[in-house]
Amino acid sequence: MQTMDSFNFANKKAFVRVDFNVPLDDNFNITDDTRIRAAVPTLKKILKDGGSVIIGSHLGRPKGVTDKFSLKHILPRVSELLEVDVKFAEDCIGETTEAMVAALHPGEALLLENLRFYAEEEGKPRSLAADATEEEVAAAKKALKESQKEFTKKLATYADVYVNDAFGTAHRAHASTALIADHFDSDHKLFGYLLQNEITAVEKVMKDTEKPFTAIMGGSKVSTKIEIIKNLLDKVDNLILAGGMTYTFAKAFGGKIGNSIVEDDKLDLARELVELAKEKGVNLVLATDTKIADSFSNDAKTDFASVKNIPDGWEGLDIGPESEKLFTEVIKNSKTILWNGPVGVFEFDNFAKGSLAVSNAIVEATKNGAFSLVGGGDSVACVNKFGHADQVSYVSTGGGALLEMIEGKVLPGIKAIRGY
Repeated sequence: MQTMDSFNFANKKAFVRVDFNVPLDDNFNITDDTRIRAAVPTLKKILKDGGSVIIGSHLGRPKGVTDKFSLKHILPRVSELLEVDVKFAEDCIGETTEAMVAALHPGEALLLENLRFYAEEEGKPRSLAADATEEEVAAAKKALKESQKEFTKKLATYADVYVNDAFGTAHRAHASTALIADHFDSDHKLFGYLLQNEITAVEKVMKDTEKPFTAIMGGSKVSTKIEIIKNLLDKVDNLILAGGMTYTFAKAFGGKIGNSIVEDDKLDLARELVELAKEKGVNLVLATDTKIADSFSNDAKTDFASVKNIPDGWEGLDIGPESEKLFTEVIKNSKTILWNGPVGVFEFDNFAKGSLAVSNAIVEATKNGAFSLVGGGDSVACVNKFGHADQVSYVSTGGGALLEMIEGKVLPGIKAIRGY
């Protein structure tokens, strides 16, 4: 399989699928350009080789053409980072766009309008009536599937080579993230630097693991992490479960949790996971104490309590000092670390201390030779907030894609290029 370094893009047109789904404020100013900067090495390599790039991306979840989600808003920043005057196609398909692609010279770049302005990109019907019959739904899906084939084929005709550098959408079997690869032979489809780095980092954690391996899973619900937890229990030595799910586990074993977040229908599951960890010899680490508040607010009155004895009217919003020490000790003695999800409501400064302690421990372990992978939107926001992004081994750009890889799933965007 070709790589970015082995492929010579000279005089080649490359369709590069990137993830420029960046946050914009009310005035369409980019508030975080991380995803754009992440794709720059791939795009610059093609241009430096003497190739030209057709850049495809989505922005938001539009249900049709809307100015709010137009990629024209990010064009100036893309041009600035690539250090070339990037051209803009006001549609991703059509005769005008085809002419702009045909006119591209080596060293030039063209940004296509939002791919998701077309339902064919995602392959999901948009205009069905709420009372549509099963037959009408089936007919609509069949028609869209056929038009999706044409849409994909049109995108593929733009280029000599297809490059996927969008890890954030690699778990979607969309036209530009997976289906388009079928129109290129194995020597003319490849991963961009970002996507290849993501794959390498995740596979190092999940397959080429140096022991002890510790995973820290945060988040509010056990239900959203079930498959991930089960898959990790076959691989990790230590599993730290924290965040809002703490209180479901506490209640499952008779704890009094006050107003803390809980999934009452998952208490049996929590008990099952504890037993499963024991069976597999995994050290399951749960918080023992918590910083509690009398309301969900940064300015709330606070105190500390056992996770199993939280007073009525109070809720746990962060781990306490005992848990900080417990988590820190486990993390510092690890050689491979995966962090997905903060251990408290880190957005509130008064409840960010626990997540900071975890982040500090990961940084220290990394300095001592551990490989650390941080992924998932909130965890990434944590390390950015604490200034630790450049002090861990790898910060993933993927949310759902990362979680599905951790679950052990094969991502469509990856399979489409390497076949597995």
